[in-house]
Amino acid sequence: MADIMIFERKEKKYLLSKEDYERLMPKIADRLVPDKYGKKTICSLYLDTPDFLLIRNSIDAVSYKEKLRVRSYGVPTDEENLFFEIKKKYKGVVYKRRVSMSMDEVFKYIDSGVPPMDTQIMREIDYLMNYYHQPKPKVCILCEREAFFAEENPDVRLTFDENLRYRYGFPDSENIQEGIPITDADQRILEIKTPGAIPLWLVDALSECKIYPRSFSKYGHAYYDIIKGDN
Repeated sequence: MADIMIFERKEKKYLLSKEDYERLMPKIADRLVPDKYGKKTICSLYLDTPDFLLIRNSIDAVSYKEKLRVRSYGVPTDEENLFFEIKKKYKGVVYKRRVSMSMDEVFKYIDSGVPPMDTQIMREIDYLMNYYHQPKPKVCILCEREAFFAEENPDVRLTFDENLRYRYGFPDSENIQEGIPITDADQRILEIKTPGAIPLWLVDALSECKIYPRSFSKYGHAYYDIIKGDN
């Protein structure tokens, strides 16, 4: 997935207890193929205004949401490229567009406002950066992710995120596990990502386990925790 720069798909989230996960996986495991990258730490650094305008707009929005973030698959390093992303959601469909940059390019761009390249997606990112008056890194969301795709249709993807936590700024190899918890220790976030309808076998398995979709914003939960601490 790391070389795909444009996504358009539907995403459903489910908050699973340990018991939910242990009931669900035996019902669907034989239909899933593990992602070739295996279990990885995902680091998502969200950019925002000083008054958290982007996440406040996202929380308040009914049909349209947008976020700016920098994502790393694994510990961010100077040697590995990061992904600078726009993530939008409109009427239940998620649109994600991203460019690959070195860590040095990312932070030079954030500091200077000068794009490191001239591409269509970079221009879209730069438009939003200017629209929000050059937002800065605010919160980094971390989790351990296990990813799968459906054997019969690789466009159907399932990700299980655990140990969700947030911190300020990207971690390094010494403090990759540090952060303030977002969920309970035994909870996972399941995301089902598909270009169309969820396959019937998966719908049936979720229904049998009494697992139902719910709205869950990782950055939104971190934001509420931050403002609660400020009060």
